[in-house]
Amino acid sequence: VMIEEGLFEKFPVDGVYGMHNFPGLDIGKIAIRPGPAMAAFDIFEVIIKGVGTHAAMPQMGVDPVVVGAQIVGAFQTIASRTIDPLESVVVSVTQFHAGDTWNVIPGEAVLRGTARWFRPEVRDIIEPTIKRIADGICAAHGATMTMDYQRRYPSVINKDAECELAAVAAAEVVGAANIDMDPAAVMGSEDFAFMLEKTPGAFIW
Repeated sequence: VMIEEGLFEKFPVDGVYGMHNFPGLDIGKIAIRPGPAMAAFDIFEVIIKGVGTHAAMPQMGVDPVVVGAQIVGAFQTIASRTIDPLESVVVSVTQFHAGDTWNVIPGEAVLRGTARWFRPEVRDIIEPTIKRIADGICAAHGATMTMDYQRRYPSVINKDAECELAAVAAAEVVGAANIDMDPAAVMGSEDFAFMLEKTPGAFIW
């Protein structure tokens, strides 16, 4: 929201810095990673429309639970078979909602989840692939689907010069021996990425 309201037009800066605690990093250590540091973040929702029926007569309906289960499994091939294996990609289904009793096959199932990566070109592959997989599996079973895909956070991309400046300042606090300039990137996301899209800077753990 601050970026949308013209933060850096109202308050021009040469560089911007953020700092966040980081579980797993030893107390007294500071980690600064030049380049891609944290992943971009999108969310998706797939609504599967089947035909509800009694659980004892599955042939009378189209089971969206079975269809959804196959979609969840197939989504795992996006990272393993669709995207370059040298790219870091996560596609996770985190919600699966269907039915509300034991003896009825529901008419609808809802899948929700998140996709993460570092390079924008990868997003442009993930989004249509999620739709293609879900649509194809639904069609194979006589179900239909609708998808809502929302592009949320960009990647956190730190600039080299600002990382070096941050490291100098951090070393004055904790000592140069406690600065890690080569930590692994993480697939978590951070809205500081919006600031780094507009002005050079560094996000520090």
